[in-house]
Amino acid sequence: MSRSVIENEHGVLADADGTQEGRSSTRANAADRHVGARIRERRVMLGLSQQQLAQMIGVTYQQAHKYERGLNRISAGRLYEISQVLAVPISWFFEGLKAETGRAGVTSRQRMCLELARNFAAIDNERHQEALSQMARALAAQVVGEA
Repeated sequence: MSRSVIENEHGVLADADGTQEGRSSTRANAADRHVGARIRERRVMLGLSQQQLAQMIGVTYQQAHKYERGLNRISAGRLYEISQVLAVPISWFFEGLKAETGRAGVTSRQRMCLELARNFAAIDNERHQEALSQMARALAAQVVGEA
C-alpha cells in the first residue's frame, strides 16, 4: 500500500491526512484532548472565563479555546505558563491519562543497542574506540555480503 507524503508548512514530512511521519495522530490527539480538558476543568474550578485565561497566558481567546479542545498542541513553555496561572504542577494536566495498551516497551535488541552505545562511550582510549568501530563495520559488511 503506497502512502502520499507531503511537506507541511513547517517543513515536516506528513501523510496527506496530516499525520507526521513516525507519529500516530490518534495517540497525539488523545493526549492533547486530555490535557485540554484538564486545563478547562481547572479554569472552571477557579471561576475564570476562557477570555481571562487567554489574557493571563498572552494568547487570543481562539487559541485558548483550541488548547482546551485539544485542537492545537501546547508547547512545554506554554504548558508551564498555564500551570503557573492555574496554580497546579504540570503533572496535574496528565493525571488520569490512560497509558496506551498493546504498545511494547523497549525490545531486547533496543536494550542491547543502548548498552552497546553506553559501553562504547565509556571507552576512554580513542584507538580502542576506532578499533571497535572498524570491527563493527567489518561484521556488518560481512552480514550484508552473505545476504
